[in-house]
Amino acid sequence: MQINKRIRGYLPVVIDIETAGFNHQTDAMLEICAVIIGFDEDGKLYAKEPQHFHIKPFKGANLEPAALKFNGIDVDNPLRGAIDEKLALGDMFKTIRTEMKDQDCTRSILIGHNAFFDLGFLYAASDRSKLKNPFHQFSTIDTVSLSALAFGETVLAKAIAKAGIEF
Repeated sequence: MQINKRIRGYLPVVIDIETAGFNHQTDAMLEICAVIIGFDEDGKLYAKEPQHFHIKPFKGANLEPAALKFNGIDVDNPLRGAIDEKLALGDMFKTIRTEMKDQDCTRSILIGHNAFFDLGFLYAASDRSKLKNPFHQFSTIDTVSLSALAFGETVLAKAIAKAGIEF
């Protein structure tokens, strides 16, 4: 099976974003990781090579101390190797668009835990950077909902434990 036949011509991409708060308009996106999903020669889904970026807060971004304490990110640490969000998203979107073209997909669909949260930050950063976002603007695959249905858990660590997945 081809990946473009799996979800209405959409390329599935797992996204995880770490932020400096809950407001996608005002709070900084600090890290992003993207993993494109494909089919192997046996027709099984697999994760392709991840792309991960540490991101500098945009000018005027809000940095909530509670969020930074929770995620443990020190935005002033030069060892983070943080880059501007436009550069990070530009590189990530280029990789995704290349895969979309190779797989004959029309859009990408975001897979994530609290997917709508990540999608909001992704679209806000894309708008700030004036980049065209390859992701569908509202359709997502949310592992919170799937975990609640399958395991009665919405917390990722608890759902993974119930699924018997080592983490």
